[in-house]
Amino acid sequence: MTTRMPAFYISHGGGPWPWIAPMRAAMATLEQSLVAMVAGLPERPRAILMVSGHWETDAVRIMSSPQPGMVYDYHGFPPHTYEIVYPAPGAPDVAARAAQLLAAAGIAATLDTTQGYDHGTFAPMAVMYPAADMPLLQLSILNSYDPADHVRIGRALAPLRDEGVLIVGSGLSYHNLRLFGPAGRTPSAAFDAWLSTALALPPEPREQALLAWEQAPFARVCHPQEDHLVPLFVALGAAGADRATRIYHDSDVMGGITASSFAFGEPL
Repeated sequence: MTTRMPAFYISHGGGPWPWIAPMRAAMATLEQSLVAMVAGLPERPRAILMVSGHWETDAVRIMSSPQPGMVYDYHGFPPHTYEIVYPAPGAPDVAARAAQLLAAAGIAATLDTTQGYDHGTFAPMAVMYPAADMPLLQLSILNSYDPADHVRIGRALAPLRDEGVLIVGSGLSYHNLRLFGPAGRTPSAAFDAWLSTALALPPEPREQALLAWEQAPFARVCHPQEDHLVPLFVALGAAGADRATRIYHDSDVMGGITASSFAFGEPL
């Protein structure tokens, strides 16, 4: 690799949306952004390291199977969505390197040969790489949700960006399953505006603002449980001093929700 890979925080959409026609149509703006995200990369990645808000553990775990299986971590969707197979190859070599980097930073991590791809990974990847030919692995988030710990994890993994690995935090910038539709319009818009402003700050105040995210407008309305925000902290740590650019923004997701995605690095 001759070029540093950017890092991303993406809003990954709802459930297995690429396999449900009405949902896919409703998420056309998200789909377009994911396609553009791949098209704008400086080079084809060696692999993608996805930090999904759907895999929580006590200590960091790194997917290391050469051919991971599937995890259908959603409920109430059509039967065919429980038969989805996204057969992307794993990346055991990247998993080993990630474990080495984390250990060097004093962060305990374990290789996991049994974890499969969850929908926070396979749904966006099905749009980004429909041929499923990109080596792919996941990193778990800590179930403590501690922002500073996740920034440290991202910072430790940052050298991967110079080794051809694309680091993607996959969550949703608004995630209150009980408040979708028009009732979520005002809180999601206010939080999204704060998030965009905070990410536009210089590196040090940006990090301080994000670490204090609970002070943002409607923070706990938008994220009563912050599992889908936590991947942002890993991307932020991996970003270093690189500036953030908003690459996706929709103010009518699922009936009125505002959601965004961001890239860290040179403008794509």
